[in-house]
Amino acid sequence: MMPAQFRIDLFNEIRELLGNFEPVVLQGVLQELGGLSRAKGNEGAAARFGLTLASQCTVAEGSSSPQPVDDQVIAWARENRGMVVTNDRRVRDALLADGLGVISMRKQKKLEIVRK
Repeated sequence: MMPAQFRIDLFNEIRELLGNFEPVVLQGVLQELGGLSRAKGNEGAAARFGLTLASQCTVAEGSSSPQPVDDQVIAWARENRGMVVTNDRRVRDALLADGLGVISMRKQKKLEIVRK
């Protein structure tokens, strides 16, 4: 939802930071966006835009246990040593504690890689 909320070209920004990359989205994230997309207003519009961007990603299964989506993202990143794009402080802190890189917004204008 970040690209719609902050009007950034997500894939282009990531490409500038990393070069070539393979965007991956978890099935649980798609389900969460699907639910949010039914809302009216800015949040619903941002979720619908997120679903559009997600269609350009490889879809991966998260944890088979019924854990929250954020926890699935953390577990997937740990298992695959992947970098996550997020502004969620809890997700960011958990990944940084494991030595994984995180891409997040800087001054609501640009993306940056954060490492511990």
